[in-house]
Amino acid sequence: MDKSKLKSGIQKYTMIIVLVLVALFFTWGTQGKILYPQNLTNLISQNAYVFVLATGMLLCILTGGNIDLSVGSVVCFVGALCGIFMEQMNLPDGVAIILSLVIAALIGAWQAFWIAYVRIPPFIVTLAGMLMFRGLSNIVLAGKTLPIKSETFVRLFGGGANCYVPDFLGGGEGLNRVALAAGIIASVIYVAVTMRGYMSRKSKGYETESAGALYGKMIVIVAVILALSYKLSQYKGIPTSLVWVLIVVLIYGYITSKTTVGRYFYAVGGNEKATKLSGINTNRVYFIAYTNMGFLAGLAGLLTVARMTSAQPTYGQNYEMDAIGSCFIGGASAYGGTGTVPGVIVGAVLMGIINQGMSIMGTDQNMQKVVKGLVLLAAVIFDVVSKRKSFVEK
Repeated sequence: MDKSKLKSGIQKYTMIIVLVLVALFFTWGTQGKILYPQNLTNLISQNAYVFVLATGMLLCILTGGNIDLSVGSVVCFVGALCGIFMEQMNLPDGVAIILSLVIAALIGAWQAFWIAYVRIPPFIVTLAGMLMFRGLSNIVLAGKTLPIKSETFVRLFGGGANCYVPDFLGGGEGLNRVALAAGIIASVIYVAVTMRGYMSRKSKGYETESAGALYGKMIVIVAVILALSYKLSQYKGIPTSLVWVLIVVLIYGYITSKTTVGRYFYAVGGNEKATKLSGINTNRVYFIAYTNMGFLAGLAGLLTVARMTSAQPTYGQNYEMDAIGSCFIGGASAYGGTGTVPGVIVGAVLMGIINQGMSIMGTDQNMQKVVKGLVLLAAVIFDVVSKRKSFVEK
């Protein structure tokens, strides 16, 4: 095997290798408890907001390594507004949800305007937003906790004990058949789409990976999908929060990899001046990225208050750090122009496993923060050093 290809392959899948090693370590450290079906379900439900926020944060980072510091406060503010709409103003759940998401998008658009058209640095605009919307959250909630009593809302967004996709296939007290069927269907779709893409590229004469590498990757991914679906079927099935995560990941994975707009994000991050000279409206690209971030922060806010079955002025603290960390750990470049949605999900899963593994092992909260900080620093150092070496080699 060509050493350069081997080196490139290892570099490409470094974070996946790290994820496997970390999972194995915590499996050993927790005597296998981290792989219990209930713990896997908790891993998904507790980190649903990270998956959603990190997907939106990726688009901001792609435009040039920019980040949005306000998302945690927007999560809190939008969640609080939704709770007030439902519990105090007695609006129908559907109206409250739509209104909350519209407000979230408007918040994103408001910040995007200053960033895209006035060209105020994103760090300043979103730092101001972090302070403003945290303060507004305290104001609208009057510093108090607001219970969420709507069972429909809580079930829809994955909060409480019964927020799982119903087993309409009649699994009863045994394995959840819907979870098993979903795993099989997802595997078949993945194999079909992958093979179709591979054959299409090959027929057009594009460079493709070897058939052995392709089949090996498919076998591993299908095995992971089936193993996860089996584990979920042993508890209560598919949590509704996972459905929202999958919707977001699939939509934005398609946008970033298959659409012209998605390519614009990479182009702006790669070289904004060249992109502008080629006729692309770079201001609009920035505007879309940060407006979208506001919308997804609103969705994360609904997921958060549903899981907690309440709205509090303290919700969303450090959420932005979890999202940013997941992006950089998942392979997004600190300079922009590089990163993928699947990579971000790997980063988010890695962060979630570290959090849950250390919690099960009884690690001190302060030490958990130290470990997360070191993991983030290591990921960025790896990105910077590898790009520097690539530049020198060229």
